[in-house]
Parts: sequence; structure tokens; C-alpha cells
Amino acid sequence: MTDSPRSPSAVPVLRLIACLLCGVLFSLSTWQVCARGQLVRWDEELSDGMRAAAPSRTAAESLSDVGNMTVALPVLAAAMALALWLTRGRGWRPVLCYVSAMVVMALVVTGVKSWTDRTGPLGGGGFYPSGHAATTTVALGGALLVVAAWLPRALLVVAWTGVVVLSLGNGLGLVWRGYHWPLDVVASWCLSVLLLSSAAAFARRTSRSARRAPPPASESPA
Repeated sequence: MTDSPRSPSAVPVLRLIACLLCGVLFSLSTWQVCARGQLVRWDEELSDGMRAAAPSRTAAESLSDVGNMTVALPVLAAAMALALWLTRGRGWRPVLCYVSAMVVMALVVTGVKSWTDRTGPLGGGGFYPSGHAATTTVALGGALLVVAAWLPRALLVVAWTGVVVLSLGNGLGLVWRGYHWPLDVVASWCLSVLLLSSAAAFARRTSRSARRAPPPASESPA
């Protein structure tokens, strides 16, 4: 393999539209949770119906466990280690971007949970947004993005399909088990899209800056 990975094709306009939509939806859902608006009442009715139609408890529990730190973070760490190995340590900037996305995700989720203090389906407080759903999406999405440049297009499509399916499955499991309302999960997905898009943009920018930087001057002989 070469040291310089291929740059994945990008569609900036579509990415911008997706970020705007996710930002609006996250803001709207947060406002509705704080105000106990109509969207929250619909959300709770939807949750009751989804829980009634849930599959086996074991399947729902297994899906919800995908968002555990002990499951999602090792996947991200392994992808980052692989990227550093493939670039012989020179690809640390993109790795740092996705590490930062995970840190920001944890801080934002913790802060919004404390602020909204939404009661969960089974009682208790601090359920909006879902930390498990955000961890799943940011960790798996970040893991794929950090190694995407070395994957052939066909495999990349399959991998992204897997990330989407696992994220959807995790969200469904959280709702089926009564750990979260649907809106908690959707808000986390919106936040994840914003964070991953921002991290990917910074990663590309830092990589281009690193390639344009002049090499260090060699020492002249004494």
C-alpha cells in the first residue's frame, strides 16, 4: 500500500444540506423536550407502539448493547491504530479529529441531558439525547471515515451500509427495551451527523495543510 491514501469523493452541497437539516431537527426536538410540546407527546405514543411490537427481549438487548463503550470504542481505536500504521504515524491529524468528535459528543450529550432532564420510559431522568445511540454512530462512523481512503469503493459502500444498519438497529433496540424514547435516539443521530461531518472537514483540511507544508531543511555538514 502507498503512504498517501486516496482522497474520497465528496459532495459538499449535499453534506451541507444534511448538516443544516440535522441542526434544525436537533434544535427543534430539544426545544420540544424542554417545552413538553406536541412533538414529545407524539414521540411517547410512538414509543408505546414500538415497544408493544418489539421482538424478543434478547434481540433488543443485544442491539442496544452495540452502544456500550466497551463495544464501540475498541472498534474506533482499532481503526485509528490501523490508520497510524498505514501512514507510519504521519496520519495523526485525522485521527485527532475523530478523537475530538468523540470527546465533544460526550460533553454535548452530558450537558444536554443535564439541561433537559427528560424522564425515561421506565422512569428516572436525563434521557435526552441518547448517549448509546450517539456513541454507536460516532464511533462506528468515525472508524470507517478514518480508514475510508484505503478501501475500494464497493467495499466502502458495504461498510457504510453496515454502519447505518447497526446504528438503526441500536436505536431500535434502545426503544424496544424502554431505555429511550424515539426522539432521544433521532436527536443523537442528528448530533452524530454534525460531529462526523465537522471532523471529516477538519481532517481533510489538516491533511491538505500537511501535504503543502515544506519538508524540514536538512542540516548542512560541519
